Amino acid sequence: MLNLATLIEDSATRYPKKTAFIFGDTQLNYAQVNGAANQVANGLRDKGILPGDKVALSCFNLPYFPIAYFGILKAGGVVVPLSVLLKQDEIEYHLDDSDAKAYLCFTGTPDLPMAQMGHAGYSKVHTCKHFFEITANPAAAATISGAPTLGSLMAGQPPVTKTTQTSPNDTAVIIYTSGTTGRPKGAELSHANLLLNAVVSQKVIGTKPTDTQLIVLPLFHIFAMTCLMNTGIYQGATSVLLPRFDAAAVLGLMRKHQVTVFAGVPTMYWGLMNHEDPDVSDISANLRIAVSGGAALPVNVLRGFEKKFNVPILEGYGMSEGSPVVTFNHRDQERKPGSVGTPVWGVEVKVVDENDQEVPVGEKGEIIYRGHNVMKGYYQRPEANASTLRNGWMHSGDVAIRDEDGYFFIVDRTKDMIIRGGLNVYPREVEEVMIQHEAVSLVAVIGVPDDEMGEDIKACVVLKDGCTCSADELQSFTKERLAAYKYPRVIEFLSALPMSATGKILKKELRK
Repeated sequence: MLNLATLIEDSATRYPKKTAFIFGDTQLNYAQVNGAANQVANGLRDKGILPGDKVALSCFNLPYFPIAYFGILKAGGVVVPLSVLLKQDEIEYHLDDSDAKAYLCFTGTPDLPMAQMGHAGYSKVHTCKHFFEITANPAAAATISGAPTLGSLMAGQPPVTKTTQTSPNDTAVIIYTSGTTGRPKGAELSHANLLLNAVVSQKVIGTKPTDTQLIVLPLFHIFAMTCLMNTGIYQGATSVLLPRFDAAAVLGLMRKHQVTVFAGVPTMYWGLMNHEDPDVSDISANLRIAVSGGAALPVNVLRGFEKKFNVPILEGYGMSEGSPVVTFNHRDQERKPGSVGTPVWGVEVKVVDENDQEVPVGEKGEIIYRGHNVMKGYYQRPEANASTLRNGWMHSGDVAIRDEDGYFFIVDRTKDMIIRGGLNVYPREVEEVMIQHEAVSLVAVIGVPDDEMGEDIKACVVLKDGCTCSADELQSFTKERLAAYKYPRVIEFLSALPMSATGKILKKELRK
């Protein structure tokens, strides 16, 4: 028997008075978080939530997230974390697709009234029986949605419970993929998937009970959920929560709480690297671990951040379907800039051609993997499972190469690859060249329809403040460094690039 909630229960036993989460002036110790999660579990049971029932959760990086998350698990339920940016119709889709029986949704903000949109989406899904609004003041009588609060669900419930016993292969979390093609699909992750990935993450990151980690990556995303929240709880570390990325706010919290561990996506490192701060030596004195994932980290951003903060960035590779960590630049091994490292413990990785035959060292192919981290499958998607989980291997859809030392380098997504006149062009290769131009701050390369070539190459470019550059100049710069068929024929200058809640550049929005 195994329940992922063992993570919080064990640390509450070992470190009951140790601070688990900090948000603003609020600090909760491990015993308090565990006790509150027990109240949520008892409340859900009283509402008829049974083992295996799905419970959706929309919440910013607030202490309510881990409290609700582990409360659902303790009741034997399946957590369905939803992006805080979803709109009414998207919420309706996710609740219906996951067969959610209840929905816990944070109030939100005036600009992002999550509870109103959440309740509107919930009201159209007849199989979802309960809606609870998570408010900043759990005792508040009035709510934005007019629904009962999480506080009312917990009211009068004892802070102790008997956690529902689940099997290692039972589903613990259904996490929806970003849906780059078609509707989002829910990846079913088991208790064993997530527990082992938290243990593996601790091994490669090196999180210790004495660490203080800053979590600005959204907790509804698998990267933060596993590599920060679950790994931090597993070790009894302290987590500082920040709902939205802002470079000044991040640096301020790093100073205030003497943060030792930070994880982010490339755009966050870019923001911190470029933030005007005359002296970050006090931050560097404490920060000992920086981790990047979620998207490929440009080498110039890696080097710029490391020079400024004097801490190495350990880059890894993963995906929701892998719980998420697949490969990592291990602390006790050689680190290769631009590489996502080698497979983590218990995971086997290969680079294969379209016939699933392993390609020679240095050649491009699809990265596939198998091991304890591979999802059970997409929820109620037998056709997608048949094409993605073939012969026991998870087919990632990512293009990679493996070098002679066994290190993997992600080239691009197969779906992002541009085929221009029959020749393959990988956008990341073009982006890595263009971002080296002294005037370029950010760049995203996409394929656009072309009558002659089938597809042609377009670069969407954000220039650095105060810098100017023409399209012709950028084209010449790129042509000097890449084969003639790879340089962008179209360049558009933008003030910003569209990004997801996790800080990923949304190329599908650029294509629109």
